[in-house]
Amino acid sequence: MYLALFKLLAFVAFVYAAFCVALFAFQRSLIYFPQPLEIKAPQSIMTLPVEDAELFVTIRAHAGPKAIIYFGGNAEDVSVNLPSFEKSFPDYALYLLHYRGYGGSSGKPSEEAIQNDALILFDKVRAEHQDIAVIGRSLGTGVAVRLSSQRPASRLILVTPFDSLQEIAADQFPYVPVKWLLRDNYDSGKYASKITIPTAIIAAENDEVIPSASTKKLFERFGKGIASMTVIPSTGHNTISYRTEYLAAIKSAL
Repeated sequence: MYLALFKLLAFVAFVYAAFCVALFAFQRSLIYFPQPLEIKAPQSIMTLPVEDAELFVTIRAHAGPKAIIYFGGNAEDVSVNLPSFEKSFPDYALYLLHYRGYGGSSGKPSEEAIQNDALILFDKVRAEHQDIAVIGRSLGTGVAVRLSSQRPASRLILVTPFDSLQEIAADQFPYVPVKWLLRDNYDSGKYASKITIPTAIIAAENDEVIPSASTKKLFERFGKGIASMTVIPSTGHNTISYRTEYLAAIKSAL
């Protein structure tokens, strides 16, 4: 009896360990879902050479001091935002980054690679535009918060943000030592206290991906008076941009 129980426990331990190993090995395939480029007009594409890769940036060139840099979600083709952004923000040059592996960009995505790419893009844009608003959506909010703690952006806008990816993953895999396995943490809460520019958080009332508690926790990490939060009613994580209030909230933040 004891031998049978020992064998059963050993088997369960083996399966659990194998699951953890597989989760560690393939975690980035669970985080990043690269999408192809939809809007392919030559005038709307800028190439950005970076270490070990060449990135595509969907752009709308515009002379003047104002620019928007946009970081999308983990399964987003950022180029699809170009028509609505062009119409809604006529006074801004637009730069929408396709992460490594997304929309024709080469390379493989990871947190550190994307963050370094974001710094390079910001510095390039800043050479031509002094007033830069940084917008991040979902996964891109992690990129946007960290970038804005390191570079002189003028505005920060976060759409459906989270406090940390580790926290979200721990909720999804409660019996797995996520803290020791996760390589890409996107710990926005760590950088929020360093932000000194006006920050707007735009949340979905019925967000089925990011718990409202995580968004609220991030909001509370900003210094007093730095961040404001708008909740768009009757919308979800992936449908928030369909509502007219979405672009109106971004306009108001700008």
